[in-house]
Amino acid sequence: MAKVAVILPAAGKSQRFSNQSYKKQFAPLADRAVWIHAVEKFVNRPDVKQIIVVIDHEDREMFQMRYSSNIIFLGLEVVEGGAERCDSVEKALARVRPDMDLVCVHDAARPCLTEMWIDEIFGVAERTGAAIYAIPIAGTIKRVKDQKVVETVSREGLWEAQTPQVFRRELLLKAYAQRGGFNATDEAQLVERLGEKVTVVPGSPLNLKIATANDLRLAEQAVKSLPRPKLNAPLHPFADDDMWK
Repeated sequence: MAKVAVILPAAGKSQRFSNQSYKKQFAPLADRAVWIHAVEKFVNRPDVKQIIVVIDHEDREMFQMRYSSNIIFLGLEVVEGGAERCDSVEKALARVRPDMDLVCVHDAARPCLTEMWIDEIFGVAERTGAAIYAIPIAGTIKRVKDQKVVETVSREGLWEAQTPQVFRRELLLKAYAQRGGFNATDEAQLVERLGEKVTVVPGSPLNLKIATANDLRLAEQAVKSLPRPKLNAPLHPFADDDMWK
């Protein structure tokens, strides 16, 4: 069984989320914050040996005060992120233990996962070295400028990337080492730049990413239909006293 480190970026600014009382990743969803729904899907899995949550520097005090018990109980490490998503993941990647075989990156704002989906993506990544979830574009795609249609784009062969995205640790380290100043929108893009193949696993529309208040309402319906993980196990063996570096 491959040993997996999970990185959950939760350092986004939530600029499109209309509720200014909290960022989307900290919004309440079925009595728990969105990010907790996302992270708990990986907790208590025998293959997951390390979980790192990346937060923004400005959220550190709030996060520690509000979620300290969750951090301890779930055995999490917390890392402060950077200016861009790539910077945040890179900081977390530096904390991944060298004995990990795979690194899984999953958006903290994607709360609607199932154990079966995680099993599948981990298995494909172990076989191929790089795997992502994605769904084919179903609607008509318009390129727009100044609220005017510039052209209609063929959707043939177009897929919308999701997370989890899972890679061999050495491959992802190499991809980030050669990143330079490139601001990739996901980890797969950096791996693609190496000339490496990334396997696409068909995902689900239920695996939605919270970006707006409407997405949150949809997620509330989705989580009701998904099985809840069991969180009654003792403190994780990979938890430590150095979790706040």
